Amino acid sequence: MRHSASLAAIAAALFAGSAYAADLPSRKAAPVYTPPPPQVLWTGFYGGLNIGGGWVDGGNTATLPYLGAPVGGAPNLFLLPGPNTSTSAGVIGGAQIGYNYQFGPSFVIGVEADFQGTSIASGSGNGLTAYPGPGGSLLLPAAGGNGGNVGLPWFGTARGRVGYLVNPTLLIYGTGGFAYGGAEAFGYSSTLTGWTAGGGVEWMFMPNWSAKIEYLHAEFDGGSFSNGSWGGGAGLQSNPRLNLVRAGVNYHFNWGAPAPVMAKY
Repeated sequence: MRHSASLAAIAAALFAGSAYAADLPSRKAAPVYTPPPPQVLWTGFYGGLNIGGGWVDGGNTATLPYLGAPVGGAPNLFLLPGPNTSTSAGVIGGAQIGYNYQFGPSFVIGVEADFQGTSIASGSGNGLTAYPGPGGSLLLPAAGGNGGNVGLPWFGTARGRVGYLVNPTLLIYGTGGFAYGGAEAFGYSSTLTGWTAGGGVEWMFMPNWSAKIEYLHAEFDGGSFSNGSWGGGAGLQSNPRLNLVRAGVNYHFNWGAPAPVMAKY
């Protein structure tokens, strides 16, 4: 009897423990953290303003009229060809628009167009020297103007951009493409086309806003400046070369940007 009572007590205790364990909450595995995808800050349209400075190296070849006064004779007109390279500088400012597309965490490609006004003027005074002529004459410049110093009052570019993100907010990029502009010399103007290339650094300093510093070099095809009254093909053939450094600010509209992706847990 005593053994039967002990066995019954042990069985009752085991049954009660099993029932209590069944009532305990089940333990689940800890959730697995899934990191969010790389942050995409740069994809979308943008627009902004810029200001800086630049200089134009004319790279000119001048064929200009000189007036000779021989001793005891009537004045004669001579055309003297020769290189006439000069440099002018000024302030440059304007606006730009563009579109970026970010690939993953590190690469950005895009396109940008800008239009600029400048204070790079053609100057005044012909700056040409006198030459000894035949028969003891002195050949003096017969043309007014600036001696081939070319101004560039406006220009624009359309370029591609390829960049690398040092971190999510700092972009280093190269850029290049098409350039066009209006050149002036001797009071006459000509519209030129050419190419441009350069690079810069752009920093996303707050949501939707970035600032940049950029260098560009542009070379324009030859433009001709002449006064028909000179005759004989007198004039100036110019291939202006522009160098500029500018700072700018852009607002990023995020039009065309992907929708944000939520992290999964």
